[in-house]
Amino acid sequence: MSAAASSAISLATTNPLKSLSLSSRSSLPSASSISFPSRSDHRLVLVSCTNTTGDESKPTILVAEKLGDAGVKLLEEFADVDCSYNMTPEDLNTKISLCDALIVRSGTKVGREVFESSRGRLKVVGRAGVGIDNVDLRAATEFGCLVVNAPTANTIAAAEHGIALLAAMARNVAQADASVKAGEWKRNKYVGVSLVGKTLAVLGFGKVGTEVARRAKGLGMRVIAHDPYAPADRAHAIGVELVGFGEALATADFISLHMPLTPATSKILNDETFAKMKKGVRIVNVARGGVIDEDALVRALDAGIVAQAALDVFTKEPPAKDSPLVQHERVTVTPHLGASTMEAQEGVAIEIAEAVVGALNGELAATAVNAPMVSAEVLTELKPYVMLAEKLGRLAVQLVAGGSGVKNVKVSYTSARATDDLDTRLLRAMITKGIIEPISDVYVNLVNADFTAKQRGLRLSEERVHLDGSPESPLETITVQLGNVESKFASALSESGEVKVVGKVKDGVPHLTKVGSFEVDVTLEGSIILCRQVDQPGMIGTVGSILGESNVNVNFMSVGRIAPRKQAIMAIGVDDQPSKESLKKIGEIPAVEEFVFLKL
Repeated sequence: MSAAASSAISLATTNPLKSLSLSSRSSLPSASSISFPSRSDHRLVLVSCTNTTGDESKPTILVAEKLGDAGVKLLEEFADVDCSYNMTPEDLNTKISLCDALIVRSGTKVGREVFESSRGRLKVVGRAGVGIDNVDLRAATEFGCLVVNAPTANTIAAAEHGIALLAAMARNVAQADASVKAGEWKRNKYVGVSLVGKTLAVLGFGKVGTEVARRAKGLGMRVIAHDPYAPADRAHAIGVELVGFGEALATADFISLHMPLTPATSKILNDETFAKMKKGVRIVNVARGGVIDEDALVRALDAGIVAQAALDVFTKEPPAKDSPLVQHERVTVTPHLGASTMEAQEGVAIEIAEAVVGALNGELAATAVNAPMVSAEVLTELKPYVMLAEKLGRLAVQLVAGGSGVKNVKVSYTSARATDDLDTRLLRAMITKGIIEPISDVYVNLVNADFTAKQRGLRLSEERVHLDGSPESPLETITVQLGNVESKFASALSESGEVKVVGKVKDGVPHLTKVGSFEVDVTLEGSIILCRQVDQPGMIGTVGSILGESNVNVNFMSVGRIAPRKQAIMAIGVDDQPSKESLKKIGEIPAVEEFVFLKL
């Protein structure tokens, strides 16, 4: 083995996200469904606005929902713009074959039939806003259509609305207003609380959370924040202290939520977490409705744990008219107004117009949420390694303890191929995807991977280790190491203290081959249970019996040990998620020293 050739990507910080305790997301394209440029083509050509008829005139952009005048004017300088609002799905399908780009808000569904009807002419879909639930990303990628959004223009508007709700809640503005309009004058009933000197916990210290913190500091509040990706120096620069999730809950007088809705953050505020809060806490949510268990919030309000809540978002919108939460006298509500300012609407229009025009010009789009297609031949060769890279990243980040922030990632590739014949951009992108997506609402691909990592303060370095042998396979192994973190599974730490996982592809299937210093061999399918145990007879049977009793199928099992009768790591692949009771039973086995369940 020769000396390693290494390259580093230094990535600055701007927009961190939430914690591993808050830890991913709605339905995403899988690693195998995302396509990338081939290894031999180092250009990032996104789209071409030349239409299929060979006409070299201006491209045509269809604007299907109301867009600010400034955005429309920008589009008109570059393209023929067709503003057709309130179209039926049939109208859209008919018109789309004449268009090179489509701009929508949240009210227009852009499904597979739209891409099919475009007959290959549609090159870009622009979503004027953040969420892209109304766009079929899988179909867009399949048809070679780039999807871009406008994620930043709403930041100040959302932050201002959060502060407005904070102050209105503290001083009972909405309730007092309704009372006076009903002919009452109950000054004593609506005595509020002061904000000065109170502790505000910002959960999710990204763009909006940061702006809320700045404004709260101006109101004389002490601000703490929980977010593993938030750089400490940036937080300290505005007088914010970064703390663990548990400490944030226990010490806050006010809590402001700014994390995305993901499988891990769904109902993150529930009966259990409410019980850990200071009695009389007040909660503001201008993020996503589903991060709060609404029934549990009503119970916490009735029990006096939560004194008040101010909500702009709900699990189902609009909420039911007779919703106990909406009707609760100590809850202030607004109809999802976070981004509803004239300035924000105009900013979104400009941001999406610039993104669409840039994409049609073939420029790299930092706000792209999918990627262009590549040849089936290249994808076939890379597919298992793409899956391996993403799963190693996903596995590594789940091994990090909730209070730790992921900042330094080191990736090592061993390969018999020459350095210039091994383009690792795709693999790096998928490792970034695996690390970031489980704890964020960002879609990561080759187009935006480095940009997204930069926003979250990740520094990712790559090392290529050349092996002697046949270059028939692109790679022998991939190693992912996360530095300067604590691990919820101590055995995952290498001798130098990093969370370390190693994998390889065997017969086309990704395998985990090493955790920390322990050799294992388990397929990266379904989910994995890792157990550190005393090496003794009967352990495999004992754990297998517990899983079998709860109808959990074991698809693979491997044991790596230091020496006979010493410590060992058991890696168990399971098709289903075991119940909490089953996991508790595994943890109670006397020989089991620690264990962790990892969802892939």
